Amino acid sequence: MGIHLTSFQGSVETAIRESIQKLIPDAKVEVTGGGGHWSIVVVSSVFEGKRPLEKQRLVYQSIAHLMTGDQAPVHAVDSLRTLTP
Repeated sequence: MGIHLTSFQGSVETAIRESIQKLIPDAKVEVTGGGGHWSIVVVSSVFEGKRPLEKQRLVYQSIAHLMTGDQAPVHAVDSLRTLTP
């Protein structure tokens, strides 16, 4: 995993977690990684009855602003798990 340069200030983990919880308020979010590459686990009742692609789209929609631009703090989501409680 290489270094991904960014002008983002602050904790990327916190930004990812808060962005997901803004769209999915009951979400329990675990974020690990670094260097622009992240693994995310999201547990929420909102995923109940949704297909895997629908769940993933919800999460990606919530962090899209962190993945936009040449110096985005989130270069890649290497692993995304979406679970129901």
